[in-house]
Amino acid sequence: MGNRIKVTVGSAVKEYGHGVTYGEIAADFQKDYEYDIILAQKEGKLVELAKTLEEDAVIKFLTTATGSGHKTYERGVILLMLRAFYSVAEGEKIQNIFVKHSLGDSIYCEAEGITITEPLLKKVQEYMEGLVQKNLPFEKRSVETAEALRLFGKHRMYDKKKLFEYRRVSRVNIYSLDGFEDYYYGYMPASTGVLKYFSLEQYSQGFLIHIPGRKTPDVLQEFHDSPKLFSTLQEASGWGKMVDVDTVGALNDVIAHGGASDLILVQEALQEKKIAEIAERIAKDSGKKFIMIAGPSSSGKTSFSHRLSIQLRTFGLRPHPIALDNYFKDRSETPLDENGNYDFECLEAIDVEQFNQDMMALLRGERVELPSFNFLVGAREYRGDYKQLGMDDILVIEGIHGLNDKLSYSLPKESKFKIYISALTQINIDEHNRISTTDGRLIRRMVRDARTRGTNAAQTIARWPSVRRGENRYIFPYQEEADVMFNSALIYELAVLKPYAESILFGISKDAPEYVEAKRLLKFLDYFIGISSEGIPKNSLMREFVGGSVFQV
Repeated sequence: MGNRIKVTVGSAVKEYGHGVTYGEIAADFQKDYEYDIILAQKEGKLVELAKTLEEDAVIKFLTTATGSGHKTYERGVILLMLRAFYSVAEGEKIQNIFVKHSLGDSIYCEAEGITITEPLLKKVQEYMEGLVQKNLPFEKRSVETAEALRLFGKHRMYDKKKLFEYRRVSRVNIYSLDGFEDYYYGYMPASTGVLKYFSLEQYSQGFLIHIPGRKTPDVLQEFHDSPKLFSTLQEASGWGKMVDVDTVGALNDVIAHGGASDLILVQEALQEKKIAEIAERIAKDSGKKFIMIAGPSSSGKTSFSHRLSIQLRTFGLRPHPIALDNYFKDRSETPLDENGNYDFECLEAIDVEQFNQDMMALLRGERVELPSFNFLVGAREYRGDYKQLGMDDILVIEGIHGLNDKLSYSLPKESKFKIYISALTQINIDEHNRISTTDGRLIRRMVRDARTRGTNAAQTIARWPSVRRGENRYIFPYQEEADVMFNSALIYELAVLKPYAESILFGISKDAPEYVEAKRLLKFLDYFIGISSEGIPKNSLMREFVGGSVFQV
């Protein structure tokens, strides 16, 4: 073994002594990157910068502008915040800080045992900034699971304790910052010095941690409040607490003690009740003729539309589904994106003029022949699908641009009822590790694509960034325009999706670009005890993904 090792980064090759850290190598290459390096990658695996290197290697660096890098930054800021809270509020009866959900680029948290005030948050933020100035290391140590359970009990982190009672691993990685110990799902920065951009703000019953988004990881953007979305997220948390399942450990507890069937039935009943309430609200307003439904990918829009239609019929209404996809322009007229590919997600891909002509004619009581889009030939066709609206008829229109008034510009505002649907996760991994709603939807989509479209998990993961860009551009900006928001997530769903998703994720080879993401998702699914889909009702939104639905989805 020589005294030096060769490290290749891109086209550059440098020599270092054995035991050099990835962070020391990153310092030599930081000038070549626009944003701060926060992680490394070697042989398809992510590596923390504090780790040492003992042999020749080809590595690449990830900045805070990458998906994995941004998640690492967020985790670091959360641990930084917790350390500061427990220092500033020392002597007070602080019981726990709960990291609940994201609002845009911000993270909403609540405290138990203390009152959140602006002066307290100011002190916490100043303490955090002091720790950043000191550039303290995030120290990592591996302990036996039994020791981790003792530590979590000692620190009153009871959700973590319950989580690890169902883990099969023999050892657990514990992170500590300035003496404060915690567990995190995912990687950590090497030190606090990289966490330069954040702020705290009092919000609702708790507070927000503002951090930069991926696009501009060195700038804190102005916070745009989303009160309807926040209310829906809080309602989801409330449902979890109501059925005593607000973390993965609590869910595993229910499953392990034979309570999965009852949990499924209660959750489905809660969801059906919500759909019925939406239908009743629509029925009470006789002026509503167009139900506009929009939401991001894998929200369960199709199943929801069917279930809402059934509920509307119980009020004497006659709903008719209309898919906006049938108003796609012919392929020759479809706009192209910046890469020269067809952009099916932009509003210009829809024949907005024809849609408005048809809808206004229906509103006037005229008989209209509606189009059907033939995706094989890329053209609209007319196959004798005539509609005419009577007094009790109502159109249920589902599509990506449903909440954008530019789509339905000619329709009177009072004739439209807008519904935003998304899968807003109701449980967290534990007190400090939240479950991203994006992860839930990605897993749903992988399972459905593999079953219905013959698409493997690697292909779905590869397309996901493009899907997310479309959502950020065409769906999320309009979510607060909705008259009502519907949460399609089910408390039990990840336990059901686990066996389906694992089998296809294990099929991604180690040399595939999607392997890093597949490994992360597999680690995430490992927290759950899997359950069979047999007990899920045939009209459940979950059937849209695992199969067996009574609806054509």
